[in-house]
Amino acid sequence: MPKKRSGGGLSSTQQAAKFLGVSVLAGAVMAGIALPAVGALGLAAKGSVESFDELPAALKTPPLSQRTTILDADGGLIATVYSRDRTVVDLKDISPYMQKAIVAIEDSRFYEHGAVDLKGVLRALNKNARSGEVSEGASTLTQQYVKNVFVEEAGDDPTKVAQATQQTIGRKIQELKYAIQVEEELGKKKILENYLNITFFGQQAYGVEAASQRYFSKPAKDLNLQEAALLAGIVQSPSRYDPVNDEAEAKKRRNIVLKRMAEVGDVSPEDAAEAMRSPLGLKVSEPKNGCITAAKGAGFFCKYVEKVFLNDPVFGKTREERAKVWNQGGLTIRTTLDPQAQKSVQESLKDHVYESDKVAAASTLVEPGTGKIVAMGQSKPYGYGKNQTEINFSVDSAWGGSNFGFPTGSTFKPFVAAAALEEGRPPTQEYSSPYEMPYPDTVRGCDKPWVNDGGYKLENEDESEVGPYALRDAMAKSVNTYFVQMIEDIGMCPVVTMTDKLGVVQGNGDKIPEVPSSMTLGSTGLSPLTMASAYAAFASRGMYCTPVAIESITQKTGDQSKSLPVPKSTCSRAMSEKTADTVNELLRGVIDSGTGQQAGLSGRDNAGKTGTTDERRNAWFVGYTPNMSGAVWVGSASQKVKMRDISIGGQYHELVFGGAVPGPIWRDAMNGALEGKEAPDFNRVHIPDPKKPEDRDKGRGRGDDGKGDDGFIGGLINGGNGNGGGDGGNGGQPDPGFTFPEGFIQGPGNGPGGRD
Repeated sequence: MPKKRSGGGLSSTQQAAKFLGVSVLAGAVMAGIALPAVGALGLAAKGSVESFDELPAALKTPPLSQRTTILDADGGLIATVYSRDRTVVDLKDISPYMQKAIVAIEDSRFYEHGAVDLKGVLRALNKNARSGEVSEGASTLTQQYVKNVFVEEAGDDPTKVAQATQQTIGRKIQELKYAIQVEEELGKKKILENYLNITFFGQQAYGVEAASQRYFSKPAKDLNLQEAALLAGIVQSPSRYDPVNDEAEAKKRRNIVLKRMAEVGDVSPEDAAEAMRSPLGLKVSEPKNGCITAAKGAGFFCKYVEKVFLNDPVFGKTREERAKVWNQGGLTIRTTLDPQAQKSVQESLKDHVYESDKVAAASTLVEPGTGKIVAMGQSKPYGYGKNQTEINFSVDSAWGGSNFGFPTGSTFKPFVAAAALEEGRPPTQEYSSPYEMPYPDTVRGCDKPWVNDGGYKLENEDESEVGPYALRDAMAKSVNTYFVQMIEDIGMCPVVTMTDKLGVVQGNGDKIPEVPSSMTLGSTGLSPLTMASAYAAFASRGMYCTPVAIESITQKTGDQSKSLPVPKSTCSRAMSEKTADTVNELLRGVIDSGTGQQAGLSGRDNAGKTGTTDERRNAWFVGYTPNMSGAVWVGSASQKVKMRDISIGGQYHELVFGGAVPGPIWRDAMNGALEGKEAPDFNRVHIPDPKKPEDRDKGRGRGDDGKGDDGFIGGLINGGNGNGGGDGGNGGQPDPGFTFPEGFIQGPGNGPGGRD
C-alpha cells in the first residue's frame, strides 16, 4: 500500500502515475494556462515525459537571504544591513489568521491535493478557454514555493531572475517535478512555513515577518484577521496592491481575501464582514537598511566592517564568494567598537568642527597591544546629501577612504626618531639645525641614493628656531632642519624598515616613496587609522598590532547557527622596548612644553605629535596613552582649502596649527573615551640634557655652515624655497579623472609643510 505523506495527499508513486496520466496537462496544458500563445499547446506528451525524467532528482534550496546585524563591543545595535529584508520565523510564530488567509486566497485546496491540483488545472483551463485569455492560473502553493526558490537562487542577477520566472513549458515541467519532491520530503506545514518566509510582500519586505514589521510595526505572530488578509492579498501583485501607495486598491484586495476566507469556512461571515468594514490600520515603518542608518554616528565604521568582509580572504577565496555570503546575510557581527569611545569622538568632532565648515575632520581611536578599533568618526555625516559624504576619511582607499590619504606633516617625525634610535643614535643626538638650509646633495636609500638636482631649500617654522638642537628639543619644537640632517646621517633605509614594521603605507596602499620629503616631514598621504595604529606601537612598548574591527561572526542558516572565522590582529615587534620608551619620553615633551600643549590630558600619562602641511591644507594631531591611541586629521578632501583666516566650528583662526584645532579634538575625544578607565603610566626613561656648547663636537652633521647639501626633489615641482612637505595638491580625494605622473609625490619638499 502506498505510503501517505505527513501533510496528506497522494504518495510520490501515485503522483507520478497521475502525472503520466495527465502528461499532456503537465506539459502542454499547464504551459498553455501560463502561455496564451496557441502554439504552446502542441507539445507532445512523450516529449513532456522525457524532459521530466531528465531533470535532476533533488531541488537545491539555497539558504534564504536575511538581515545582517552589526553590533558594537557591548552588543548594542550599530546597524542592520541586507540585500533582502527578511527575518525567518517558525510557523508557530506566524499568526493563524495569516496561515489561513494565504491558503484561502492562493490555494484553498492546499491540504487536499498533492503537488499538482488536477481539479484546479481543469477548472483554470476551462475558464481560460472560455475567456480566450489567461484569466486564471493553476499553480499550487507548493509550485509557487518552488518558483520562489528559483528566484531566490538567482539573487540580484537580472539574467538569472528572468530565467527563473520565464513562462516556458520547460520551466513549468521543472517546477512540477520539484513540487512533487518537495511535497514528499517536507509535508504541508513545512511548505507553508517556507512559503511565508520566502515570498515577496512589496516595500522591500521578503517574508511575512519583515512584511508585518513594515506595514504594521508588529511581529507576524500578532497579526489580526484584517491585517493578515491585507498581507495575503499583496502577494499576487505587490506593486498593484501596495497599501502604502494605493489604499483603495489594497482594501479591495483585502476584502476579496476576507470573503474567500468566509467561503472556505476559515472565519464566520459575520467576522469577515466586520473586518471588511475596518480601516487598513497601517503603521508603516520605514526600511532601515544599511550603514546610513547606523547609530552613534558609526556609519563610516559600519561601512568599514562591510569592506573588511568583502576584501578579506578569511571570508572566501574570491570577492565573488565573499559577496555571496554577505548578500545571503543572516550574520550577527560583533565588532570592536566601544560605544563610550565612539560617542566621545562624535561629540568632540561636533563641538569643534561644523558639518557646514569648509573643512572636515576625522578621528580614529585604537587599542594598543590588540589593534582593536574602538572609535571611528568624522565631522561630515555618512550620506549623500549636502555637507555629507560616503568617503571614509579615516581609512585607506581600499576600505572606502580617500584615494591617497592626507599628507601628515610633522606627525611623521617620530618614525624618523625611532629609526635613528634603533640605529644606535643616542637621544641626546645633536645637529646644527639652522633656520634655513639646502637639502642634502644625496641621501642614501635602500637600493640607490636619492640625488637632489633641483637646488631646493627648506626652513623651520619660525626664524627663532636656530640650532644646535638635541633630539628632545627638536621634537618638542618640531624643527624641520634637524630631522633632514638626521635622515642625511642615518639614510632612508632605516626609516623604510621602521615604517614597514609599523604598517605605514600610503592611502592608496603603496609603500612610502624613498625621497626625503616623505621620509622625514610627511609629504605623503596617509590615513588616520594608519597613524593611530602606528603610534599605538609606541604606547605598547614597541609591539605593532594590525588593526581589527570584528570580534566574532555568527551565521544563521535555517534553524542552524555557526561561527565564522574572523580576521585576527597580528602583533609583532617593531622596535625595542628601550626605543619605544624613549620615543614616549620625547613625545611627552611635545605635550608638556612643545607644540601640542593645547592637546594635553590631565591626570594620566599621554604623549603625541602635531603636524601641519604646506599652505596649511592639512593639520594633524596623533597621540596616545598607554591604553589608547588616536589620530585626528583636519582639512579638505579636495586639498584646495588653505586654513588661513578661516572659521572652524564657529572659531576664527588666523592660522591653523596641528596643536590648535586637531589637538583639542583629540583631547576631548580621549577624555571621554577614557573616562572611568584605568590610567597606567609609561615606562619612564631618563634623557640627559645636551652637552654645554664648549663640550660639543664640531662635527654635528653636514649642516653646520648652513649649507647642508644642495636642493631637493629634482624634477618634481618647482618648490621654490622648499615650502612643500604635504601640499600634495590632491592628497585627499582628487578628481577621478586626475592621475599623478610617474614618480610624482604628494608634496614638493618640506619646509612649512613639515611644521609644528
